[in-house]
Amino acid sequence: LPIKKKPRTFYSAEQLEELEKMFEEDHYPDNEKRREIAAVVGVTPQRILVWFQNRRAKWRKLQKLSIKGNIKYPASSA
Repeated sequence: LPIKKKPRTFYSAEQLEELEKMFEEDHYPDNEKRREIAAVVGVTPQRILVWFQNRRAKWRKLQKLSIKGNIKYPASSA
């Protein structure tokens, strides 16, 4: 039997704003905090878990790119 994937969750601008605000506070919310966020945002705690996993991956990628960028193009003192 093929494994059915969950349908993609689409977030409204307000939901994303709330999630980003929570991400700034804590990159690794615990189970209780995820439940609180889920209640505020209106999705399941499992969706919150996945969103934070994906957001941390994006954050790490951006960190790597900014470090590489600073090495290639050091800021001039002019």
